[in-house]
Amino acid sequence: MQTRLLYGKEGLHLELPEQSFLVEPKNLPKVKDEDKAIRQALANPIATPPLKNMVKSSDTVAIVISDITRPTPNHLLVPRLIEELNHVPLENFVIINGTGTHRDQTREEFVQMLGEWVVENIRIVNNHCHDKDSLVNLGRSKFGCDVYLNKDYVEADFRIVTGFIEPHFFAGFSGGPKGVMPGIAGIETIMTFHNARMIGDPRSTWGNMDDNPVQEMTREINRMCKPHFMLNVTLNREKEISAVFAGELYEAHDRGCRFAKEHAMVQCEQRFDVVIASNSGYPLDQNLYQAVKGMSAAQKIVKNGGAIIIAAECADGLPDHGNYSKIFEMAKTPQALLDMINNPDFKMFDQWQVQKQAVTQVWADVYVYSKLPDEQVKQAMLKPTRDITHTLKDLKNTYGENMSVAVLPLGPLTIPFVDE
Repeated sequence: MQTRLLYGKEGLHLELPEQSFLVEPKNLPKVKDEDKAIRQALANPIATPPLKNMVKSSDTVAIVISDITRPTPNHLLVPRLIEELNHVPLENFVIINGTGTHRDQTREEFVQMLGEWVVENIRIVNNHCHDKDSLVNLGRSKFGCDVYLNKDYVEADFRIVTGFIEPHFFAGFSGGPKGVMPGIAGIETIMTFHNARMIGDPRSTWGNMDDNPVQEMTREINRMCKPHFMLNVTLNREKEISAVFAGELYEAHDRGCRFAKEHAMVQCEQRFDVVIASNSGYPLDQNLYQAVKGMSAAQKIVKNGGAIIIAAECADGLPDHGNYSKIFEMAKTPQALLDMINNPDFKMFDQWQVQKQAVTQVWADVYVYSKLPDEQVKQAMLKPTRDITHTLKDLKNTYGENMSVAVLPLGPLTIPFVDE
């Protein structure tokens, strides 16, 4: 059986055992005319007036975008927003890059994300979660922290959040309010949003929106300084726009999540000895930190004691910024990591990603196919592989000739599940 995993920008072709089970969502066609679809959504939004009618020419306008780790087609969305609001002077706009705790983007990366014209003509800022001078305190969250959001966003007369909707491993779905929280939040607020109790709650999982505490917190904080308008898309496996959702934040996002769930959920009759998964290719597989999402998706259908093989290019390393790699130096095993992170006295940003990875590793062995040096993979308590086919042959010694294998070629764009 031959298949192609989303891997880097080029993909990865694999020859797998003939009985391997392919797990992927329905591949939706792109909308016939992406530009036209965006324009129509802005003119006929969900539960708001047309965007153009909502903004005065004297208004300052903040547009929040997702950072370079997300495949949001900002180069299509942002120019259309600015064109739709052509009665507003260009100097009244600010684009806020929702970095969360991630690194700043360079000018060259902004050109890649937004296009040369936008970079040349519109003010763009990276959110700095540690810089309180660039943040505003909006009060107290019921989840037990002060709420800090980006000052440029809070002080704008009109606020727009963009993004794309896909399954998310603890928020249920991405997009919508997550563009604001944690995208442009302060570190204190982000740390509570990602604390061990929130991330470890069984309701904080793929595809669950109804009683998910992570989703509940992001929505609570958005209500404190709500975007006036949302523009989100869903994407197919080629990262082309499959649908556009614009309008009132919660209604438009809910509609987009229902659409994504309908096409992304895939039921499996049983768990498998081995699950091979991608991390959706570029840009999501730029580093090992992000590849935890693919591992977590595979864990939904791998047997306890089974094996996961994750294919993620990791061209950006572990990465070098943040605490992800540092936290692995603080314990000897995945279980010891979990025990450390679950201690209420332990607080370190990026712990949430290590927590999700460790939960997966306690359940199953995890092999990584990437461009990382083997030593870096081992540093993260994972097993390197340079040849997936060879690793599968070796695993037959553990699981036998009838070893069951599943493949998630789109990785976390799929929500596989087993009724147990």
